Amino acid sequence: MSIGSVLDLLRPDFPDITISKIRFLESEGLISPERTPSGYRRFHVADVERLRFVLTAQRDQYLPLKVIKEQLEAIDSGAATLGVREARARANAVGGARPPVPETTDPVASNGGGRLRRLNVVPGEVSPEELRFDHEIRITRADLLEQAGIDEKFLTELIRAGLITPGAAGYFDGDAVTLARTAQALSEFGLEARHLRAFKLAADREAAMVAQIAAPIAKSRDADARARAEETVRELAALSLTLHTCLVKTSVRASLGG
Repeated sequence: MSIGSVLDLLRPDFPDITISKIRFLESEGLISPERTPSGYRRFHVADVERLRFVLTAQRDQYLPLKVIKEQLEAIDSGAATLGVREARARANAVGGARPPVPETTDPVASNGGGRLRRLNVVPGEVSPEELRFDHEIRITRADLLEQAGIDEKFLTELIRAGLITPGAAGYFDGDAVTLARTAQALSEFGLEARHLRAFKLAADREAAMVAQIAAPIAKSRDADARARAEETVRELAALSLTLHTCLVKTSVRASLGG
């Protein structure tokens, strides 16, 4: 399965699951999905069940990742056979009803120390598979406000700044939720929507460069020209995002004297 398919399987039980969370758990050694020659992640059923175990232990028992990793190592070695259902039953028996998780915390970030934030964006390699567009996701304005945890005023500021744009019918896509959450987190450091225009302008320039490269492919008379052009756009966009992340990290490190 692709990482997108894994998200679809897990979201009914874990609505807050994101690609960033899955990649973070992989970086921590809790899961090890297969990699194709081109670098795409490919998940098996066992990988999904392993993810369910980790997410359930975090949600129901508030266990730190170090402890969960030790449990998984015990299972891998045959010293333990605790399954997801058993873990959930044990959590309910020991702790009773699960208390609500504070809205401003992210369980995956609990081992990072310091302040907890709603998002835990882990920089690193970006796969083109993660950039596939889902045209079926349509989110109303009210749902966007609720899912992103922002108010009407802040959303209006994001729209006026050109950071979020509703579709022709007034709906928003899934990326709008992530963007709004991220902008909200940045606002806690004093960055207003108007300050984020610089990011939007830089993204527009990168997108224009990507489109310019892919345009000749799309104009080809081949039957699969459009599909190849879209795949090229995803490849270039993924490389661009990875390069951007590396450049920002390098600049931040230099500014800190590291």
